[in-house]
Amino acid sequence: MIGLADRKERAFVQALSYGTVRWYFRLDRILGCLLDKPLKSKDLDVRILALLGLYQIAYTRVKPYAAVAETVAAAGAKKSWAKPLLNALLRRYLREREQLDRLADSTEIGANAHPDWMLAAIHQDWPQQAPAMLAANNRPPPMVLRVNTLQCSRTGYLDRLAAQGVDAHASTVCDTAVILSTPVDVEQLPGFRQGVVSVQDSAAQLAAKLLDPRPGQRVLDACAAPGGKTLHILEVCPAVAELVAVDVAPERALRIRENLQRAGLDATVLTADAARPVQWWNGVRFDRVLLDVPCSALGVIRRHPDIKLLRREEDLPDMLQRQRALLQAAWSMLASDGVLLYATCSVLRRENEKQIEWFLDHHVDAREWPIDAPWGVEAACGRQITTGESGMDGFFYARLIKAQ
Repeated sequence: MIGLADRKERAFVQALSYGTVRWYFRLDRILGCLLDKPLKSKDLDVRILALLGLYQIAYTRVKPYAAVAETVAAAGAKKSWAKPLLNALLRRYLREREQLDRLADSTEIGANAHPDWMLAAIHQDWPQQAPAMLAANNRPPPMVLRVNTLQCSRTGYLDRLAAQGVDAHASTVCDTAVILSTPVDVEQLPGFRQGVVSVQDSAAQLAAKLLDPRPGQRVLDACAAPGGKTLHILEVCPAVAELVAVDVAPERALRIRENLQRAGLDATVLTADAARPVQWWNGVRFDRVLLDVPCSALGVIRRHPDIKLLRREEDLPDMLQRQRALLQAAWSMLASDGVLLYATCSVLRRENEKQIEWFLDHHVDAREWPIDAPWGVEAACGRQITTGESGMDGFFYARLIKAQ
C-alpha cells in the first residue's frame, strides 16, 4: 500500500478494505436506504467513502464519532460538497441503525452479503450446507502455514513459534498444517526466508499426498502459480526425476521461481499454456499430473472477498470450456498407469464432479481412483470440501488413473 510506511497503518487499511468488500452487498443496501437519489457514476470515490464509513460503524471497534470525522475529512478539498453529505449519511445511520439494519437484512442478498446468482448457485448445489458456507465466506480466514518437513518437524516448528510468542496449533486434517490464532507478517515467521514454512490453506495442502508422487517419476504441475503445491510435491517426494511447473502468465511463473529459490528446491518452470502442449512439451510422458484448474474460486471468497464483485455468472461457460481443454491436454501427456489429480478451489458441482463425470464418459482409458478420507463430502466423482469445514477453504479433488 503506497504511502503507508507504518505496519499498523497498512494492516488497518487492509482490514478496512477487505471488510468493506466482504460486506459490500449489505452495506450497499443500507446506503441505498440513506440516499435520496443515487450518486452519479463520476462520484464513485464518494460512494466508496460512504461504504467505508458505514463499515467502520457497523463492524469495527472504531469509535463512531471518529469513523464519521475521518470519513468526512477524507473527502478532501476537491469535493468539499461531499463533506456535509457524508456527515449527514453516517449520522443518520447512527440514529436509525436498528431500522436500517432490519431493512438490509430483509433480503437474502443483504443478509448474506452475496450477489443473487452466487446465492442461488450455492443453495442449489449445497442446500443443507449453504448457510454455514455463506457464513464462512463472511468471516476472515485463519492464517495457515505448511511446514517443510524436509527441514523441520511440525512439532518442532510449533515449538519455534511458541518460543517467539506466536500462538498456533496443529491441524487435525493435514499433517503438515499449522494454524495461527492471529495472522502475523510472514517476515516475522521463523525460517520463512529459508523455506521452512510457506503460507497455504490446509485444503490446498492435501494435494501433494493425494497425487502420490514416487521416486524417479516425472511430475507435471500444470497450472502451478504461485508454486505452493509445486514446493509441497518436492517436499513430499524430493527424489522425483523431474518436476515441470507450467503457468501461462510470465509474472506468475516468476512467483514460482521465487518460491522455489526461497525454499532451496529445484524444478523446471515454463511460461506456457498447459492446454497447448504442442508448443512446449517434449513428448516424454508424465507419471503424475496435478491439474489445479482456473475456476470460479467460490471456495476461497473468505480470502478474496472481491470475488463477490468481480465474478459474473456469465464467466462460467468459458471457464468450463477452459477446464475441459486443460483436462484433455493433461490426459494426453499422462503415461499409462499414471495418475491425474484434478483440483479446484470451487464449490460448484458443474466445475467439479460434473466435469469429471463428463471426462469419464468421453475417455474409455480413464477410471476414478476414489479418495477415502475423513474430510470432505463424497461426490458422484471425487471429494468436495465445503467452505469452512474444519476451518478449511472450499476445495474439490478427483483422482484419475490412465489404463495401460
